[in-house]
Amino acid sequence: MKTATETYHIDWLILLPVAGLLLFSVAFVYSASASFAAVRFGSSEQLFWNHAIRVLLGLGLMILFARIDYRIWQNGTPTMMLLALGFLVMVLVVGDNIKGASRWVRFGPINFQPSELAKYAVVFHVAATLARKKLFLEDWRRVLVPLLGWVGSVIVLIAIQPNMSTAGVVFTIVMVMFFLGDLPLRQLGVIVGAGLVGGGLFLVSAEYRMRRLLSWVGSSNADEAVSYQGDQALIAFGNGGITGVGPGQSRQRDWFLPESYGDFIFSIVGEEYGFIGVTVLVLAFALIMWRGFNVVKKAPDTFGRLLAAGITTTLAIYAFVNAGVTCGLLPTTGLPMPFISYGGSSVFFSAIAVGVLLNISSQAGVWVRPRLKAAANQGPLQNSHE
Repeated sequence: MKTATETYHIDWLILLPVAGLLLFSVAFVYSASASFAAVRFGSSEQLFWNHAIRVLLGLGLMILFARIDYRIWQNGTPTMMLLALGFLVMVLVVGDNIKGASRWVRFGPINFQPSELAKYAVVFHVAATLARKKLFLEDWRRVLVPLLGWVGSVIVLIAIQPNMSTAGVVFTIVMVMFFLGDLPLRQLGVIVGAGLVGGGLFLVSAEYRMRRLLSWVGSSNADEAVSYQGDQALIAFGNGGITGVGPGQSRQRDWFLPESYGDFIFSIVGEEYGFIGVTVLVLAFALIMWRGFNVVKKAPDTFGRLLAAGITTTLAIYAFVNAGVTCGLLPTTGLPMPFISYGGSSVFFSAIAVGVLLNISSQAGVWVRPRLKAAANQGPLQNSHE
C-alpha cells in the first residue's frame, strides 16, 4: 500500500488547459509574428522556433516542479526575495533600455525580465511569512512592517523601471493574499489607502501615463499615437466577427498592430478565430481559475492555501488585464497574456508556478481522499453526524 507521501495524482483540470494554451500559443505566435520576423530576421519562422523551444522547456519545468513537494520552498523565500531584488537593481544599472524603460537584463543570447521572477518571489514570501506568523497577525510591528519592507522594495524597484502596471498588479496580488491570510481589516484598509494614494501620485508624475489615461477615457486632449494600438486591436476583433478570418489570415498583424505577437496577441486570436476562439480561450482561463481556487479551499496547510491563492490570483489578474486592454476596457499596459504571449521569462515562471500549484493540488488530494474513504466506511448514519 502506498503511503500519503508516495501517493501522487495529477489535477487534469489544471494541467490540460495550461498545456493546451501553451501548445496552441505556438501557432498563435507564428501567425502573429511571421511577417515581422521575415523582414526583421530574414526568416518568417525565427520567432516561431524561439517560442516553440520555450514552450517545450516550460512544459518540462511545469512537470518537474509538479513533482517537488511545495513545502521545501517555505524556508527559502528570503533567498528568493534577495535574488529578485538583486536582479531588479541590476536591470536599473545595466539593463537594456527599450522604448524608454529598463526591464530586461541580457546574459549573452538570453534576455531575462526580473519582474517576472520578482512577482512570484513576492507570492512565495508573503505566503510563507503569513503562514509562519499567523498567530501574531495583530502585532503589526512583528509581521506587517518587515513584510511590507520586502514587498515595498520590490514594488518601488519595478515602478521606477518604469513599469507601473506590473507594480500595481504585484500590489493587488499582495492585498488579496493579505485578505485571505486573515490580516486584520484595519491594517489592510490602511495599506490599501496608502497604496492608492501612492499609485495615484506616481500615475500623474509622468506625462505619458496621463496621456494613456486620457486616451482610455476618450478625452479630446489625448495623444492619437497613444490610442493607435488600442484602436487597431479593436479593428482586429471587428474583422474576426463570430468565426474569424481563419488561421494565418490576419490583416492587422502586418504592420497595423504593434506587439501583435506579444501583449496584443489576444486580438490576433480574435481576428483569426473570431468570437468562438476568444470564448474558448476565456473558458480555458476560467477553468484554471476555478480549479486553482478549489485547490485553495482544499490545501492541507496555510502555506499551501496562500501560495495557491497567490499563484491563481496572479494568473487571473494578468489574463483579465491583458484581455481588458486589448478590448479597450482598460488603459494600455505592458502585461502579457499568460501562456499565450511571446516571451521566455513569462512562459518559464508561469509554467513553474503552475507546477507548484499542481503539487499543492496533489497534496490536497492526498489529504482529502483518506477522509472521504473513512467517512464512506462509517456508513450513512455515522457520516450524517459529522
